[in-house]
Amino acid sequence: MIKVNTNEIPESVASSPKGKYGRANRDVSIALGRKPGSSDAMERHPFDVQICRIPAGKSRCPYHLHTAQWEFFHVISGTGSIRHSEGTTRIEPGDAFLFKPLEPHQLINDSAGDLVVYIIADNPVGEACHYPDSKKWAIVVPEGPILGSDQYDYFHGEE
Repeated sequence: MIKVNTNEIPESVASSPKGKYGRANRDVSIALGRKPGSSDAMERHPFDVQICRIPAGKSRCPYHLHTAQWEFFHVISGTGSIRHSEGTTRIEPGDAFLFKPLEPHQLINDSAGDLVVYIIADNPVGEACHYPDSKKWAIVVPEGPILGSDQYDYFHGEE
């Protein structure tokens, strides 16, 4: 058995160049031995677990959909909204929601404090993502996402 204390997992902080997007992740699955660069199912784990803290006024990432991945979210603290194909919905502690493949979504912290959510994804191999606002596609391989062209970075057309 492998055991970790999530309070002791360091946060990995990421921000977009212009600051519209920002997050701090505690990668629980990686702390439990997941090897994200591996295509071996025993090393990848069948699901990925993160504790994500989104600072006030930021979105976790651009509005997007997955072609194969399911994502489950559980709000631990703070408030915000989730953008989805039918509009936006307010979220608060205790709310849980699920996005299946092909359902676009975006977590937004439009409050004055941090928004903290658990995220569990089923971690499929051979995943692609579409970004409706910028019309980009990304192919997700164990080594990391590959955007449709070398001329685009992840945030191209998003800020």
